[in-house]
Amino acid sequence: MAIRKRAVESMGMNSLFWNGKKVFVTGHTGFKGSWLSLWLQKLGAEVTGYSLDPPTTPSLFEIANVADSMFSIRGNILDANNLQKTIQKAKPEIVIHMAAQSLVENSYLDPIETYSTNIMGTVHVLEAIRKSSSVKSVIVVTSDKCYDNKEWDWGYRENEPLGGYDPYSSSKACTELVSSAYRSSYFNKETYKKHGVSIATARAGNVIGGGDWAINRLVPDIINAFVHGHELQIRNPEAIRPWQHVLEPLRGYLNLAENLFNIGPAYAEAWNFGPNDGDVKQVKWIAANMAKMWGKDSQFINRTTGFHEAKYLKLDNSKARARLNWKPVLEINDSLKLTIDWYKQLMQGKDALEITMRQINEYEKQAI
Repeated sequence: MAIRKRAVESMGMNSLFWNGKKVFVTGHTGFKGSWLSLWLQKLGAEVTGYSLDPPTTPSLFEIANVADSMFSIRGNILDANNLQKTIQKAKPEIVIHMAAQSLVENSYLDPIETYSTNIMGTVHVLEAIRKSSSVKSVIVVTSDKCYDNKEWDWGYRENEPLGGYDPYSSSKACTELVSSAYRSSYFNKETYKKHGVSIATARAGNVIGGGDWAINRLVPDIINAFVHGHELQIRNPEAIRPWQHVLEPLRGYLNLAENLFNIGPAYAEAWNFGPNDGDVKQVKWIAANMAKMWGKDSQFINRTTGFHEAKYLKLDNSKARARLNWKPVLEINDSLKLTIDWYKQLMQGKDALEITMRQINEYEKQAI
């Protein structure tokens, strides 16, 4: 199995750490999962992915041929037996659990699938890890929406109360509770020498980047309107969100996974990987600035869904800054430009894999 060329040094992280590491990624066919899988391949990891089929057509996973340099398994995390057998066979040292129902609007339309996937799916992953003898480092990716959002002006810290108005948000809060319960009950810090497993949860902001075609997500909606000449419809234009390029939180996950592996219990807790305060912007600001970069009119129609969504959400990333030496390296305009450039290059006939790997390479240079 061919491994794509990897970096020797990158982002202040020991890239040699990943060379030859066995990494198990759930949700590898999704937007974030595809970017992560390609980056891990570049770093020389032996990656096994477990996921349903790509959630969209087109998808970054398919057009960038993500599966070519990894072991790609199609499976459902709700199939506990198959998941356990797959992990037993793969013998991963590191697990990054990203598989989820990740859209707020979809959670209103199908709450059962949302709760089943996000909560019981996580239970199945953690059960499979509990029965594994190879896993040492585990990251459960949740969401910035796991907090009990009071819509105040300051960012949420990791010790703030969990909650969630809508099914998606509350399911992510439950995922945090499930992870905490498994950490306390089966992977307790006090008995680390016996079990050797460290579990952390990671909460990121609203990620953007090339290769996202999800329905009812802001950036894909904007790109589709630009490409096809449709009227741009966006919901909640006044809403304020913590926007960041997809590579920013992924660097946080890699950094955290390495610390969990090498140091262990001291990092087995919850972590925010959010943008700088200046990159917390209104939805309409994102739309207007993307239109300017694309060369289009910034007019839009407010699309009303009838579903409640928070108006203001912000993360405090000071803990990751202080203890992981992680901080955002891209400003919001840089993130938007990378996103616009990715789609424009694809429209010009450039290869999706080459575009993606070039952006990873350039990002590494900035993050060193």
